[in-house]
Amino acid sequence: MKITIQTDASVQETTLNITCREITPELERLIEALRVTDKKLSVKVNGEIHLIDLKAILYVETVERCTFIYTEDGVFETSLRLYELEAMLAEHNFFRINKSTLLNLNKIESLKSDIDRKIRVRLKNGYQLIISRAYSEEFKSKIGVR
Repeated sequence: MKITIQTDASVQETTLNITCREITPELERLIEALRVTDKKLSVKVNGEIHLIDLKAILYVETVERCTFIYTEDGVFETSLRLYELEAMLAEHNFFRINKSTLLNLNKIESLKSDIDRKIRVRLKNGYQLIISRAYSEEFKSKIGVR
Protein backbone atom coordinates (compact mmCIF):
# COMPACT_ATOMS: atom_id res chain seq x y z
CA MET A 1 0.00 0.00 0.00
CA LYS A 2 1.31 3.41 -0.95
CA ILE A 3 0.35 6.43 1.17
CA THR A 4 0.78 9.97 -0.12
CA ILE A 5 0.02 13.06 1.96
CA GLN A 6 0.03 16.58 0.56
CA THR A 7 -0.39 19.73 2.60
CA ASP A 8 -1.86 22.87 1.09
CA ALA A 9 -2.71 25.91 3.23
CA SER A 10 -5.34 27.06 0.71
CA VAL A 11 -7.49 23.90 1.13
CA GLN A 12 -10.80 24.56 2.89
CA GLU A 13 -11.71 20.94 3.73
CA THR A 14 -9.57 17.82 4.06
CA THR A 15 -10.35 15.23 1.39
CA LEU A 16 -9.21 11.63 1.43
CA ASN A 17 -9.13 9.76 -1.88
CA ILE A 18 -8.53 6.00 -2.08
CA THR A 19 -7.49 4.43 -5.36
CA CYS A 20 -7.57 0.64 -5.46
CA ARG A 21 -8.03 -2.29 -7.79
CA GLU A 22 -10.75 -3.80 -5.54
CA ILE A 23 -12.23 -3.24 -2.11
CA THR A 24 -10.78 -5.89 0.18
CA PRO A 25 -11.95 -6.70 3.72
CA GLU A 26 -8.83 -4.95 5.05
CA LEU A 27 -9.66 -1.82 3.06
CA GLU A 28 -13.27 -1.95 4.32
CA ARG A 29 -11.96 -1.99 7.89
CA LEU A 30 -9.67 0.97 7.20
CA ILE A 31 -12.54 2.94 5.68
CA GLU A 32 -14.74 2.05 8.65
CA ALA A 33 -12.12 3.31 11.10
CA LEU A 34 -12.04 6.62 9.22
CA ARG A 35 -15.84 6.91 9.30
CA VAL A 36 -15.94 6.40 13.06
CA THR A 37 -13.83 9.54 13.46
CA ASP A 38 -16.70 11.29 11.63
CA LYS A 39 -19.15 9.70 14.14
CA LYS A 40 -20.69 7.39 11.57
CA LEU A 41 -20.60 3.63 11.12
CA SER A 42 -21.26 1.77 7.90
CA VAL A 43 -23.69 -1.15 7.85
CA LYS A 44 -24.99 -3.49 5.19
CA VAL A 45 -28.64 -3.35 4.14
CA ASN A 46 -29.73 -5.61 1.26
CA GLY A 47 -26.24 -5.56 -0.22
CA GLU A 48 -25.94 -1.77 0.04
CA ILE A 49 -23.78 0.13 2.48
CA HIS A 50 -25.53 2.72 4.64
CA LEU A 51 -24.13 5.10 7.26
CA ILE A 52 -25.55 5.24 10.79
CA ASP A 53 -24.84 7.96 13.34
CA LEU A 54 -23.11 6.55 16.42
CA LYS A 55 -25.65 8.28 18.66
CA ALA A 56 -28.44 6.16 17.09
CA ILE A 57 -26.82 2.87 18.13
CA LEU A 58 -28.34 1.15 21.16
CA TYR A 59 -25.88 -1.73 21.32
CA VAL A 60 -23.65 -3.99 19.23
CA GLU A 61 -23.73 -7.78 19.45
CA THR A 62 -21.85 -10.69 17.92
CA VAL A 63 -23.86 -13.81 17.12
CA GLU A 64 -22.29 -16.81 15.40
CA ARG A 65 -19.31 -14.82 14.03
CA CYS A 66 -21.53 -12.04 12.64
CA THR A 67 -21.62 -8.57 14.19
CA PHE A 68 -24.93 -6.73 14.37
CA ILE A 69 -25.71 -3.08 15.14
CA TYR A 70 -29.02 -2.49 16.96
CA THR A 71 -30.85 0.83 16.64
CA GLU A 72 -34.44 1.85 17.25
CA ASP A 73 -34.97 1.59 13.49
CA GLY A 74 -33.70 -1.97 13.08
CA VAL A 75 -30.83 -4.42 13.12
CA PHE A 76 -27.91 -4.04 10.73
CA GLU A 77 -24.85 -6.14 9.96
CA THR A 78 -21.30 -4.81 9.86
CA SER A 79 -18.12 -6.41 8.57
CA LEU A 80 -16.15 -5.30 11.64
CA ARG A 81 -15.41 -7.62 14.54
CA LEU A 82 -16.56 -6.78 18.06
CA TYR A 83 -13.03 -6.15 19.35
CA GLU A 84 -12.42 -3.70 16.47
CA LEU A 85 -15.62 -1.82 17.28
CA GLU A 86 -14.77 -1.84 20.97
CA ALA A 87 -11.46 -0.08 20.26
CA MET A 88 -13.07 2.42 17.86
CA LEU A 89 -16.12 3.21 19.98
CA ALA A 90 -14.58 3.38 23.47
CA GLU A 91 -14.10 7.15 23.25
CA HIS A 92 -17.71 7.52 22.10
CA ASN A 93 -19.17 6.18 25.38
CA PHE A 94 -19.54 2.51 24.41
CA PHE A 95 -18.66 -0.20 26.93
CA ARG A 96 -18.36 -3.99 26.72
CA ILE A 97 -20.93 -5.56 29.05
CA ASN A 98 -20.28 -9.23 28.26
CA LYS A 99 -18.16 -11.26 25.87
CA SER A 100 -20.46 -10.59 22.90
CA THR A 101 -22.04 -7.16 23.53
CA LEU A 102 -21.05 -3.47 23.50
CA LEU A 103 -23.52 -1.02 25.05
CA ASN A 104 -24.02 2.66 24.23
CA LEU A 105 -23.97 4.14 27.76
CA ASN A 106 -26.01 7.12 26.56
CA LYS A 107 -28.99 4.80 25.94
CA ILE A 108 -29.33 3.52 29.53
CA GLU A 109 -32.59 4.33 31.30
CA SER A 110 -32.16 2.29 34.49
CA LEU A 111 -30.06 -0.32 36.28
CA LYS A 112 -31.08 -3.14 38.59
CA SER A 113 -28.93 -5.59 40.55
CA ASP A 114 -29.47 -9.13 39.35
CA ILE A 115 -28.49 -12.50 40.78
CA ASP A 116 -24.84 -13.50 41.04
CA ARG A 117 -23.48 -9.89 40.88
CA LYS A 118 -24.90 -9.30 37.41
CA ILE A 119 -26.62 -6.06 36.48
CA ARG A 120 -29.82 -5.77 34.45
CA VAL A 121 -29.83 -2.67 32.23
CA ARG A 122 -33.01 -1.25 30.74
CA LEU A 123 -32.48 0.89 27.65
CA LYS A 124 -34.55 3.93 26.73
CA ASN A 125 -36.51 1.82 24.23
CA GLY A 126 -37.45 -0.66 26.99
CA TYR A 127 -35.12 -3.44 25.87
CA GLN A 128 -33.12 -5.16 28.63
CA LEU A 129 -29.53 -6.43 28.59
CA ILE A 130 -27.46 -8.23 31.23
CA ILE A 131 -24.02 -7.04 32.30
CA SER A 132 -22.02 -10.11 33.27
CA ARG A 133 -20.31 -10.20 36.64
CA ALA A 134 -16.91 -10.14 34.89
CA TYR A 135 -17.69 -6.62 33.62
CA SER A 136 -20.03 -5.33 36.36
CA GLU A 137 -17.42 -3.74 38.67
CA GLU A 138 -15.67 -1.91 35.84
CA PHE A 139 -19.09 -0.83 34.52
CA LYS A 140 -20.10 0.62 37.90
CA SER A 141 -16.80 2.46 38.11
CA LYS A 142 -17.20 3.81 34.57
CA ILE A 143 -20.63 5.31 35.26
CA GLY A 144 -19.91 6.32 38.85
CA VAL A 145 -22.30 3.95 40.66
CA ARG A 146 -21.48 1.99 43.82
